[in-house]
Amino acid sequence: MAIHPSAIIDPRAEIDSTAEIGPFVVIDGPVQIGAETKVESHAYLCGCTTIGKNNQVGAFTCLGSPPQDLKYHGEDTRLVIGDNNAIREYSSIHRGTPGGHGVTTVGNDNLVMAYCHIAHDCTLGNNVIMVNNATLGGHVEVGDRATIGGMTGVHQFVRVGEYAYIGGMSGVSLDIPPYVIIAGIRNDLQIRSINKIGLKRAGFSSSDIRILNKAFMAIFKTEGVLLKDALAQVTKDYGDCALVARLVNFFKVSNRNVARVSSDE
Repeated sequence: MAIHPSAIIDPRAEIDSTAEIGPFVVIDGPVQIGAETKVESHAYLCGCTTIGKNNQVGAFTCLGSPPQDLKYHGEDTRLVIGDNNAIREYSSIHRGTPGGHGVTTVGNDNLVMAYCHIAHDCTLGNNVIMVNNATLGGHVEVGDRATIGGMTGVHQFVRVGEYAYIGGMSGVSLDIPPYVIIAGIRNDLQIRSINKIGLKRAGFSSSDIRILNKAFMAIFKTEGVLLKDALAQVTKDYGDCALVARLVNFFKVSNRNVARVSSDE
């Protein structure tokens, strides 16, 4: 274990022998840090925070602080971070609240760039990219391999579907369907297309991508058709495709409005 002599470590902390703790790091509370994880200078880790193996925690990062929620009164809540994540400098991730099942969760292989914020009770999947200054309000759910552009704000309780790509400087208060490229602010959110490049890179077949694109056109590009009718039609025509089935289900289980405004650009 490499712990810089200037670091301040709470005796309740559990740090793997292969982890590295940099200069002026403060670990305050029963923090658990897994193998090969590196915590850079001046980071602050506190509360019931669990960090898996092979993570990079950037300088001045703050992990596990109390939630910014007026209903929170010091209850024992948690932050759980998986493996192989890069959480860059000055980012912050807060632990959960009792009203949000008590835990904020970050999966594996995510890149959280500088100055990002992940609020209480959020759930981040795997292979997610949050670009500089992106912010998630409380209770946000982000699916696997989604990308959230720089300086984008996501409203509390929003869901971002898997493989979605949100352009920079967007303001998101509606659920974002999986597989789409989207940018804008609330009623001006414009869905451009499906995220073909992201899906190809992930190894989906050309056939599945073509079918998904047909379903996308039927849902997002057909004028004068009610959403329920469009979903019924694509289920009938393309329901055997797993990507289409997940897209349709996203609409069905949404508790908020789902962004559907498209652009012909």
